[in-house]
Amino acid sequence: MDLQLLNAQDHGRLRLGQLPAAGPHFVQIVPSEFVAAAAVCPIFLTKNADTGQFYAGAMFGFEPGESLVGVGETTRASFTPLDLERQGVFLTDGGAIAVDLDHPRFAAGQGAPLFDAQGEPTAATRRLQHVLAQLRAGVAESEGFIQGLLSLKLIEPIDIDLSFDDGRRLSLNGLYTVSLDALSELDDAAALGLFRRGNLQLIYAMSGSLRQVSALAKLRNDKLAA
Repeated sequence: MDLQLLNAQDHGRLRLGQLPAAGPHFVQIVPSEFVAAAAVCPIFLTKNADTGQFYAGAMFGFEPGESLVGVGETTRASFTPLDLERQGVFLTDGGAIAVDLDHPRFAAGQGAPLFDAQGEPTAATRRLQHVLAQLRAGVAESEGFIQGLLSLKLIEPIDIDLSFDDGRRLSLNGLYTVSLDALSELDDAAALGLFRRGNLQLIYAMSGSLRQVSALAKLRNDKLAA
């Protein structure tokens, strides 16, 4: 990784390339993305392998290297997670943008310029600034949301077993969702607190997104048939 602070003097000709067509199968998302994500893919909680802490993610495929939502060429265009959009770009503790010049997005020398002829940030750079700021704020918001779920004992594991037309079976483990049964048993004060903080909407977006599991399975079968 060749990480450098973005500046016009050193990176005046740097261009931001497109994201690869085949993305990761599971991408971290933040609460402001839940509604858009739920329209195209399932949302789960899972645990960070290094820290053991929960985070929310959108599932685009059932296993690493598989991105089913992109199969139709139009679906994922309606929802690109912030954490995916900022690939190759980072926000420092001081709020500056750093770029990884070894990332494939910068390798081809093609794409949107990050600075104009006068050395001023372009729309692409301003978009990156917006994405990174949203992501930083969203991660903090997500942590608060998840801690609230934990304190009310609303998180439960979910095991998903799938069978496909080629005879293959997949079992998805390490995934969690919100227990609607536990939610219905909350007292009025706790339920009102979730509503006031906007967390009920997030919970129902997560719950509703589970129907997208069968939609992904169909996309996988369609891909096998093709």
